[in-house]
Amino acid sequence: MYPDKFSETRDEYARRVGDKDQEGYLKRDGVFQGAFRKNGKDSGHYHSNWLNMMLPRLHLAKTLLREDGVIFISIDDNEQAQLKLLCDEVFGAENFVADVIWQKKYAATNDAKGFSTLHDYILVYQKSSEFERNLLPRTEAQNKPYKNDDKDGKGLWRSDNLLVKSFSASAVYPITNPNTGEKFFPPQGSSWRASQSTMEIWLKENRIFFGKDGLGAPQLKRYLNEVQQGRVPTTWWNFEEVGHNDAANKELQNLFNSKAPFDTPKPTTLLAQMLKIGSNSDGIIMDFFSGSGTTAHAVMQLNAEDGGNRRYICVQLPEETDEKSEARKAGFANIAEIAKERIRRAGAQIRRSGIDARQDRPSENAEVVGDGVSGINARPTDTGFKVFKLAESNFKQWRSPSDRSSDGLEAQLEIFRDVVEPHATAENMAYELALRLGFQLTDPMIFSDGVVWLDNAAGSRKTALLLETVGDELLRDVLAQSPQKVFALDKAFGGDDALKTNAALQCKDAGVAFETL
Repeated sequence: MYPDKFSETRDEYARRVGDKDQEGYLKRDGVFQGAFRKNGKDSGHYHSNWLNMMLPRLHLAKTLLREDGVIFISIDDNEQAQLKLLCDEVFGAENFVADVIWQKKYAATNDAKGFSTLHDYILVYQKSSEFERNLLPRTEAQNKPYKNDDKDGKGLWRSDNLLVKSFSASAVYPITNPNTGEKFFPPQGSSWRASQSTMEIWLKENRIFFGKDGLGAPQLKRYLNEVQQGRVPTTWWNFEEVGHNDAANKELQNLFNSKAPFDTPKPTTLLAQMLKIGSNSDGIIMDFFSGSGTTAHAVMQLNAEDGGNRRYICVQLPEETDEKSEARKAGFANIAEIAKERIRRAGAQIRRSGIDARQDRPSENAEVVGDGVSGINARPTDTGFKVFKLAESNFKQWRSPSDRSSDGLEAQLEIFRDVVEPHATAENMAYELALRLGFQLTDPMIFSDGVVWLDNAAGSRKTALLLETVGDELLRDVLAQSPQKVFALDKAFGGDDALKTNAALQCKDAGVAFETL
């Protein structure tokens, strides 16, 4: 039976089927299991349900990416094939970068049915051709052979073959050992890697090595500072380099001093690998399936290690933890609470560790004194963060009254005599108004003596919010601070129209923009 009620709103439908309670909040259980529905493989729409959930999120992710941005998506065998096709549609097949294999386990599961899965996939797509991947740092193993130093300012070097596989008749000539006078020719069918004129220059520059005793055949000195300063990323990420599931669990256990409160965390080393490849030192990294907050942890850790100023945005639905889970036993009602506590603890751990590349860098106010630098930047890596929850507006939204008579309209207007919702707080109103006025959530916000002061990072948009009460003395104090704008709630004037008019005139005389709500 299908109800022939086609006029109901989306909220009414959600309440009727059990997705929302009577107050409009999403429920975990209900007819359709509310906002968090288990997508079982026994469902005929198993893949379709998941793709329908991912499609709008990927479109939004593409919109949020800069033109030189990149997205990394971790996925297992269940949906890898479907996700690849979906990403081709959303980002364009021409923007496919890589399908990375991450070795998430270091040993087989002996009781696995069929094959034991040791890996997951990481799909990588760029927003456009403007994306340029970074090189990964060279490893100790790559640098180890460069152990020779002639103390001539050229740095460390290693010996390398002077021969090349391809043959060139012009590169067949004798090289004379200056210590013995012995002439060396390339073997039959091969040639030296440079022309004779270039070789003469190399000999003069002491770039040719004749063995430790100086009596051997010629070899090239390959200097460390002349080779590519990094590694080209590959599509195989083994656990030795980027970590595995067990390491991720141990990270959480060490942070929380107990069993890990999250079942499927990622290791910070894995996220750091993505950050090194895809972001610059002051990039913004967004994770819209943030889980336990590994991305935030990795960003702070990498900033501490290389002195970067990367920022992160983590998004997570407040999905309830299972009643029998370790998380619930530890007092975490939902996944978002786990992430918040993890970020706090990770920040504290980084500060305690003493690892901070910024400590060795001069500050903006540093002065050169003799051969040294004073004013070393002592400001540690910023591990602070703000938490915002999606909520209804703090201000009443106008809706046409169902009763369109004069009495109905009068009643509606009476409701809007005060536009502020009863549940609104000064802090919540301040952030909502800041967004409406074009400020960023990371811009400075100061609460001081009944005034909320806003400004941008450059300090060029000083704005005063008057949200509670306005009086002549307060207004004089505000204007004395020379703001660019004063924004006040109507209700702050307490119905005193003369005070409101006077405020507008004083602002006009001072050259300050004035606006009310």
